[in-house]
Amino acid sequence: MDPRRSHWESSSSEDVTRPLLPLHDDDGGGERSCSPLIKSLRANKYLAIAAGPLAAALICAAADLGAGHAAARNMLAVLAWVFLWWLTDAVPLAVASMAPLFLFPLFGVSSSDAVAKAYMDDVISLVLGSFILALAIEHYNIHRRLALNITSLFCGDPVKPPLMLLGICGTTMFISMWIHNTPCTVMMMPVATGILQRFPGDAGGGGDDAREVRRFSKAVVLGVVYASAIGGMATLTGTGANIILVGMWSTYFPEQEPITFSSWMSFGFPMALILFVALWATLCLMYCSKNTGRALSAYLDRTHLRRELSLLGPMAFAEKMVLAVFGGLIVLWMTRSLTDDIPGWSVLFHGDVGDGTVTIMMATLLFIIPSGKGDGEKLMDWGKCRKLQWNIILLLGAGFAIADGFRASGLTDILSEGLGFLRGAPALLIAPVACVFSGVITEFTSDDATTTLVLPLLAELGKTIGVNPLLLMVPGAVGAQLSYLLPTGSPGNVVGFSTGYITIKDMVITGMPLKVVGVAALTILLPTLGSVVFGTDQKV
Repeated sequence: MDPRRSHWESSSSEDVTRPLLPLHDDDGGGERSCSPLIKSLRANKYLAIAAGPLAAALICAAADLGAGHAAARNMLAVLAWVFLWWLTDAVPLAVASMAPLFLFPLFGVSSSDAVAKAYMDDVISLVLGSFILALAIEHYNIHRRLALNITSLFCGDPVKPPLMLLGICGTTMFISMWIHNTPCTVMMMPVATGILQRFPGDAGGGGDDAREVRRFSKAVVLGVVYASAIGGMATLTGTGANIILVGMWSTYFPEQEPITFSSWMSFGFPMALILFVALWATLCLMYCSKNTGRALSAYLDRTHLRRELSLLGPMAFAEKMVLAVFGGLIVLWMTRSLTDDIPGWSVLFHGDVGDGTVTIMMATLLFIIPSGKGDGEKLMDWGKCRKLQWNIILLLGAGFAIADGFRASGLTDILSEGLGFLRGAPALLIAPVACVFSGVITEFTSDDATTTLVLPLLAELGKTIGVNPLLLMVPGAVGAQLSYLLPTGSPGNVVGFSTGYITIKDMVITGMPLKVVGVAALTILLPTLGSVVFGTDQKV
């Protein structure tokens, strides 16, 4: 068996926080000299666990934000505690994300009821329902059928590697537009590695064909990882960063026009399309040569793909119904709010219905519609939902709670006063700077955590310098999604890295051009298309 295959199959979609590099069990010097106490502290992460409360205690003891700002100081202490736990993985991500539920009341930032409400609002409902739909798609192998169809369509006869990369990356991007990019990467990576497993296991040899196969394998894995991230940028459901942006925008500026599914897609899809073209061109230039097709033709052709597709059999009733529910949800998302002249169907409910409302409603249908097997089984049952990404849901809730804590404690006012020196800076210059700032941080922590950290600061900065805060908040959210250089950037990066086909060097040399294109595209689109979609040329 290919060792890379067994490595992938032994990993799970939930285990994306294990060490990124092999842990060297050095029997030589340092490890032997460590005392049992030190070994225990390191193994149980007690030092990382203690770092959070110690940082909070130091801030409470040493920080002086002025008279009457005790709550702001405490909020800063809580923020340091939570983010240290996030960054060091001292406790599981979900547990660290629940910390505000007890830290906010204990530190006097807000009441227990107030912080708890942040963990379940319309945006959280949107994510929860999307995850249930994603599990249904995975359960009935719809993603695999779609991938095989499109890949066989683009394979070419003889094999054309650029077209094949276009098919794999395009399929991944399309799926990631409608479900969270992490589940999408987890679902698509077995499809990609299944294709690569057709290649000989001794591809590590020194022949020219072996080198071509290894390079193409890198391109496939990198393509799935990056296409998933790029597709997620196009819609609200594709990534938590966009959802956090929507939630914080409505929290900080409730009187302003909300960002809807359709309005964000009007901006996010062109942005994602530019990045996708850049991804495909980069992979073709760096990993495909004129000899790649010849090297692959002995192992991969349309016949193989169609054989796998035939093994799946015809589409069953259950698959068709899941697709129908999913398609209906997309239509409801797109038509809830259209234009001022054509308000969309939400006007029938006086604007009380949100994207999360219809997502949960359509997800509920999966537990009602029969699967067609005649034994009373429904399309979904709660047993199939055991793989729900609760850690991401709780992380989103923590982000909204932190945003509320910034405002309630007065910390945002203090930060905005400190950023007053930027008042005279051109807005069009600050926007790409905000994107780069967010893009650097996101390489060392998750997209969602980065968005949670920078958006409150950028919202206050926008008000301080007198421009529409979306000119800074949108670059902050987009920059957080440009996590292309390191495995630590996102769970999707870890999934790709764990296959064994790519190295950190591969990610850096491939991701850097994408990062540059992303910042450049945002700099052009935000003042042009953004002014039409979001009204960024108008002051709030």
